[in-house]
Amino acid sequence: MTQTFQTSADPVLYRATFMHTPRSPFADAEALHAEDDGGLLVAGGTILASGPWAEVRAQAPEAPVTDLRGGLLLPGFVDTHVHYPQVRVVGGLGMPLLDWLDRNALPEEARLADEGYARAVAREFLGALAMNGTTTALVFGAHYAGAMHAFFEEAATSGLRTVAGLVVGDRLLRPELHTTPERAYAEGRTLIERWHGRGRALYAVTPRFSLSASEGLLDACGALLREFEGVRFTSHINENVTEVEVVRGLFPEARDYLDTYERAGLVGRRSVLAHNVWPSDRELGAMAEHRCSAAHCPCSNSALGSGFFPLRRHLAAGVHVSLGSDVGGGTGFSLLKEGVQAYFMQQLMGADGVALTPAHLLYLATRAGAEALDLGDLTGDFSAGRQFDAVHLSPPPGTPLAAVYAHAEGPGRLLAATFASGTQGDVARVWVGGDEVYARG
Repeated sequence: MTQTFQTSADPVLYRATFMHTPRSPFADAEALHAEDDGGLLVAGGTILASGPWAEVRAQAPEAPVTDLRGGLLLPGFVDTHVHYPQVRVVGGLGMPLLDWLDRNALPEEARLADEGYARAVAREFLGALAMNGTTTALVFGAHYAGAMHAFFEEAATSGLRTVAGLVVGDRLLRPELHTTPERAYAEGRTLIERWHGRGRALYAVTPRFSLSASEGLLDACGALLREFEGVRFTSHINENVTEVEVVRGLFPEARDYLDTYERAGLVGRRSVLAHNVWPSDRELGAMAEHRCSAAHCPCSNSALGSGFFPLRRHLAAGVHVSLGSDVGGGTGFSLLKEGVQAYFMQQLMGADGVALTPAHLLYLATRAGAEALDLGDLTGDFSAGRQFDAVHLSPPPGTPLAAVYAHAEGPGRLLAATFASGTQGDVARVWVGGDEVYARG
């Protein structure tokens, strides 16, 4: 049964140490906004005022107070690439991408033909997002329409913001995962009409990748994108050298991997392409021109040996970048872990890397994802007018991170320690639109 959240219209005042990045630190070195003793006034799920505690308290002297001091309040994390059917195959190490797909991911994805199995997986998946502080996710769905209906039903119950869609492919997959352009269009249309814009759900047209999608199937995806306003698009691109070579052979008339999507009208402001480890200069220029985003998945790139993400080249070209966990090629749901892994990989790239700061990591895990999904007016930071999507980190007593929280000097040190050491176990409470969707037991 779908849960109906009853967000109170009465103001509630949250008192906390909080941090957010209303602007990009890639463009503004002073983008990190931190309040050691801050206040957030929330009513009807919307932030009405944000700032120093004394100032916000003066605006609502009678409002009840939720005291979150002793921990750290951050905007809810936004994961821009994560696979719903793969929650049970996390940890398939020692294989490159195409071998991992054949041996780990695709056999598991075929099991979602059973709607009871799919529903159980959806519950595990959504629960894992919430307990890791992810409040919004761009979800790579299942190959079966029934599994996607089950997913959207469970997502509505979870209270999370989800952007998801039926995954389609018509070649070079297990035969039971294949569809046709006609069926992909018809099933996608039904799902869009049923779920897109309902509650906290949006739809994303999702061909698996050009390796497994013919020109006819990509054209069917383009038709859905043109027909329904506000629908998003997501797929993979340039993840693995072998994959890029196979795609080049399958599309001999295309200029490059990106062009396979461009020719079908799939690349635009609401498009998010995952990985992009091996882009050409032309692709980066075209992505910037189309204003689409790249979802950087550092743990997956490391686990599958895909390569180092060229963040400096993306930024120089003007391509927007956000973070994705890529479960199950990635190693878990925590965007704190993705942030610190992004930091590690850029450090190892030397002059080709970008010197990331804690502010960059927070932006990539929150505001950047909201902007990639064209949800920047709704979520991603604690500015007045945004929804109260938040994660409260409160390390258990006696843990090393708890000691840092008690003694850290300055917001940068506190935030750095959170990304370096924070885990699922440090997430105490999570809210979406003012509704509590997770509380640590």
